[in-house]
Amino acid sequence: MKNNISEIKKLKVLLSYWIHHNREHIADEEKWSKEFKRAGFTDLSAGLKKIIELSQRKNKCIETLMSTLEKGRKASVKKISVKNTKGGHIKVDFKKIGIIHTPYTDNAPYQPVEKDTGIFFILLDDSYLDGLKKLDQFRYIYVVYYIHRLKRGVSMSVYPPWANGRKVGLFASRAPLRPNPIGLSVVKIKKIVKNKIFTSGLDVFDGTPLLDIKPYLKDLDSKADANYGWVDRSADKGHLLLHIKGIPHGY
Repeated sequence: MKNNISEIKKLKVLLSYWIHHNREHIADEEKWSKEFKRAGFTDLSAGLKKIIELSQRKNKCIETLMSTLEKGRKASVKKISVKNTKGGHIKVDFKKIGIIHTPYTDNAPYQPVEKDTGIFFILLDDSYLDGLKKLDQFRYIYVVYYIHRLKRGVSMSVYPPWANGRKVGLFASRAPLRPNPIGLSVVKIKKIVKNKIFTSGLDVFDGTPLLDIKPYLKDLDSKADANYGWVDRSADKGHLLLHIKGIPHGY
């Protein structure tokens, strides 16, 4: 029985890697399709769109399999009742304060792409409008959001899609599947019109719930001695950095 559970865990990690890796390719293919269309190569653009559609269908099949595995796992887990501790339970309650709008409905990049094409903006709920006072004096902001479309289970071991099959711990990665599905992106403010904050490229789906906005401060939020962790020890570091920085490139 233990061996079966171990194999299922391995399969879930592998399927998760396939899904993320396919999405990375799809995002690049969509960018190249737009580039070809702008350059007048409509046949090439249309051909890439067909490839994208096939890749999206493939990912949906893999996601269905992941969902089946997750349902089976939940059904096999024995329910455990936990008594209240002396201090009682701490209730964590988040509230949506707006909606993030992007061109992405099925696939989004893994990191914000500053020169990404399309319209990106945050629509803040009217009740928080006064909170935007003087925000336009900053160049960059942190955008905190709820990753609402994640339905798959969380694994403590992941294979980052751009890491050439390398296995790392979840907390040593930027994988979106977290114990708490909260995302964080740094983007440039283009302009603020009433309760709309127009930004550079955001790496989220259209309709993502907004949790918070904070200004990004020079020196305080930029550490000169920061490194790339395990990426520094990779033989393919140059290629991995292109993925990390969201720079489109050939394979």
